[in-house]
Amino acid sequence: MERKISYTKLWKLLVDHKMSKCDLRKAINLAPNTMTKLRRDEEVAMSVLVRICEYFGCNIGDIVELV
Repeated sequence: MERKISYTKLWKLLVDHKMSKCDLRKAINLAPNTMTKLRRDEEVAMSVLVRICEYFGCNIGDIVELV
């Protein structure tokens, strides 16, 4: 059985911080294509996940999960 990546936790974190996806993209200088991959629950580089975690002061498990 193949597991799938989900960024649902990231989207909930954005709501908690009253941020839009566009706000996040600008805040950490994400390429539009990378944001599209996140929205589609596709794999992104670990460095991108680390930048998001550093911005929010959280761990990777707080923004992504395998389902």
